[in-house]
Amino acid sequence: MTPLSMPPVAIGPLAPVLIVLGAAGLVLLLDLLPRPVGRELIATVALAGLVGALLATLARWGKPGRAFQDMLVLDDFALFANVVICYAAALVVMLSIDYLGRNGPETGEYYALVLFSTGGMMLLAAAGDLIVLFLALELMSLSLYVLAGLFKRELAASEASMKYFILGAFATSFLLYGIALIYGATGTTNLDRIAAAAAGRAHDPLLVIGLGLLLVGFGFKISSVPFHMWAPDVYQGAPTSVTALIATGSKAAALAALIRVLVTALRGSQPDWAVLLWVVAAITMTVGNVVAIAQSNLKRLLAYSSIAHVGYMLIGVVAGGSAGPGAVLFYLLTYAFTTAGAFGVLTLCERAQAEAVEVGDYAGLARRHPVLAAALGLFLLSLVGIPPLAGFVGKFYLFAAAVRAGYLWLAVIGVVNSAVAAYYYLRVVVFMYMREPEGAGARLVPSFAGGLALAIALIGIVLLGVIPAPFADLAQAAVAPLLR
Repeated sequence: MTPLSMPPVAIGPLAPVLIVLGAAGLVLLLDLLPRPVGRELIATVALAGLVGALLATLARWGKPGRAFQDMLVLDDFALFANVVICYAAALVVMLSIDYLGRNGPETGEYYALVLFSTGGMMLLAAAGDLIVLFLALELMSLSLYVLAGLFKRELAASEASMKYFILGAFATSFLLYGIALIYGATGTTNLDRIAAAAAGRAHDPLLVIGLGLLLVGFGFKISSVPFHMWAPDVYQGAPTSVTALIATGSKAAALAALIRVLVTALRGSQPDWAVLLWVVAAITMTVGNVVAIAQSNLKRLLAYSSIAHVGYMLIGVVAGGSAGPGAVLFYLLTYAFTTAGAFGVLTLCERAQAEAVEVGDYAGLARRHPVLAAALGLFLLSLVGIPPLAGFVGKFYLFAAAVRAGYLWLAVIGVVNSAVAAYYYLRVVVFMYMREPEGAGARLVPSFAGGLALAIALIGIVLLGVIPAPFADLAQAAVAPLLR
């Protein structure tokens, strides 16, 4: 009888993901203990798992690895995306500790779902095969669907979860159908083999239709126009800490996966998808900024703001080369700190025993809580793109990459949209510093972990704005493996 031989499995490339998933399993076990375990201990375990994954990621920098017959590729590109995802998830866990105690159930399943979704994000960024990409996307999405509806007594949360699930399932069907057509055209789901099989066949109908359907699926995950309609309702209805994770980690993972697929597997079709994404980028940033002007709810305002920022990041995807995707990676890092910080301020404020989410709630905040108002003001100014904050440098790299690649008008549209966006961001600053509240305004809810998260985010946006070169160089170097 011939002995059964098992193929070797490289554990090294899997280490960051295994640490996160192991922490998720440990959190579930702690939650099942007969004697209740405090939420602080469970949150500490979750945070330790994310820090461990971040350290494992940094330890593997410059040491690329592959696993499962090239289905998982842990190159510097995936490692940089892992850094962004782990930072975002860690900030969300810190913001959640006291926020959950005030607003929702103190259960370990919340932290387990955050870790499972983070594991899916990390796998998504490292997917070297369309099958792994699909599985990672579902692991991330299913966890986020549940997290969005975690506050079962809130009708808005249930509505957000249901809309997110239904539209997400609809988009997933497009993605899966696109994968099937690409497999039919090339005979493989491996990204490198797709590139080889598609060489010289850029106008194959199966391949073109498959690419279009794939872009529809990714368009939903990154909330680009016209697949953005779920974002405002989900951002508004979901718990604010979950909204921060959706706006940062999931967006970083989906954009990283999109760049890998386009640059690695479909490089030969770049003239086709670059024209399409040019139009999508211009419409996305314009719609996001124009509709945000009319919003009075801060979470909806930040939702449309995030849609606009997707448009900015698509400029880098269109620019191509190493400068464009490298600028997108750097922008994702700056965006994660800035957006997590902005939502973090919302988790620390309440009015009349409820979350303070209306712009009017923040009237006079600078007089009552000057430090908190200054923090929110800095995050909003970074989103505008005011120097010397990180948002300015991120936009500069994106627009410069577009100009160098010959997309001058797309860069001009981006600059004009940034000017438009200044209106609704600065409107919040005006309310904080120049208006008086009607009745009792928003008040600060003390939280050591939340305050520490805001401090880290503030240091991040200042550091990336003042000393951007080392991080931008790392982002550029991280893209190099995709271009070989």
